[in-house]
Amino acid sequence: MTDTSEARSADGTAQGARQSGLSRLMRYVPVIAPVLLWAVPCVVLLHAGQHWPLPVTLGGTALFVIGLFVMPLAMVRGHGRRQQDRAAVVGDTLLGASWVLFTWSVLLGVLLRLALTVAGVGDGQSRARIVGYVVLGVAAVLLAWGYHEARRVPRVRQVDVQLPRLGPGLDGTRVALITDTHYGPLDRARWSERVCETVNSLEADLVCHTGDIADGTAERRRAQAVPLGTVRATRARVYVTGNHEYYSEAQGWVDLMDELGWEPLRNRHLLVERGGDTLVVAGVDDVTAESSGLAGHRAHLAGALDGADPDLPVLLLAHQPKFVDRAAAGGVDLQLSGHTHGGQIWPFHHLVRIDQPTVAGLSRHGTRTLLYTSRGTGFWGPPFRVFAPSEITLLVLRSPQRPPAQP
Repeated sequence: MTDTSEARSADGTAQGARQSGLSRLMRYVPVIAPVLLWAVPCVVLLHAGQHWPLPVTLGGTALFVIGLFVMPLAMVRGHGRRQQDRAAVVGDTLLGASWVLFTWSVLLGVLLRLALTVAGVGDGQSRARIVGYVVLGVAAVLLAWGYHEARRVPRVRQVDVQLPRLGPGLDGTRVALITDTHYGPLDRARWSERVCETVNSLEADLVCHTGDIADGTAERRRAQAVPLGTVRATRARVYVTGNHEYYSEAQGWVDLMDELGWEPLRNRHLLVERGGDTLVVAGVDDVTAESSGLAGHRAHLAGALDGADPDLPVLLLAHQPKFVDRAAAGGVDLQLSGHTHGGQIWPFHHLVRIDQPTVAGLSRHGTRTLLYTSRGTGFWGPPFRVFAPSEITLLVLRSPQRPPAQP
């Protein structure tokens, strides 16, 4: 007979060994990932049977090798302690380009070559060259289109959300959501102004920003963020921190948003009244806040709802969708989040799903709680959006009991 304590000890030892092995593997990801991103397209385009003239092969290989070394160096200089914006732009652009080239080199390098072989098109060399031309063409089109998608003012996405506990006086309440604006190395002050103009055209009762305002401190990105002060709402403008604020002196962003007339909901709530009914609008710091070392910063739902009538419906702002488990346990009716960017560059959304319960859109969690995850208003890092369009969201809250029609 096996002693249960010994079995648990053995299981714990085995689990610890697996976690230790995974931790060791993760250390090599920053080295392995860039090599794969550049090596795979290099092989598919130049060394998979194309037999290009020697100058083409050598020149193309040199370009991939340069990209392999320049990309991480530029990203370290751009996003590390030096915070050099030009280096960040170079590194981020190379990251996006290499991801698109890698993705389509893998897909077309296998599927298209197989299709050409089955169809009996050409010999090995001609098939390899066709694959190379198609990969380059697809990547170029997607990068050009993705750049346009990233830099344009987002389209408005309207979603009706029925909340069973919402009073009839609050039916039709308009909630505008922007998130993940990520003001950064590329100056987007004019873009910011146009986004705010679009938000104002929605004539919202409540305007929400669910974090990741910028990459950089409030002092550095102030010019891009200042247009947020022009946003109008009939009831309130509310804001919560995202994880990127905690990379860039979060308290400075909280203070700037307060200066611009927004209500930073740092583990607290306010009440929105309309037609004789009341909605609790609460917010929590991002889940990374506690590890930031900033005093008083943490995600604390109980604190956010302290003093609120438990019979009133609750709208919660929380940057990351994965906070929804706590929201559902706390009886929240609707959580608004961002963070995922909808994956930003396809098929990155598959990796996002490993960390987050949803990537985009409206979803139900538990018996009461709804979660709306925005694909984001801006972009992080690579200035591309591929099959993951940005959005400004207008959520129209609906009550199961509509108010009587006016004569």
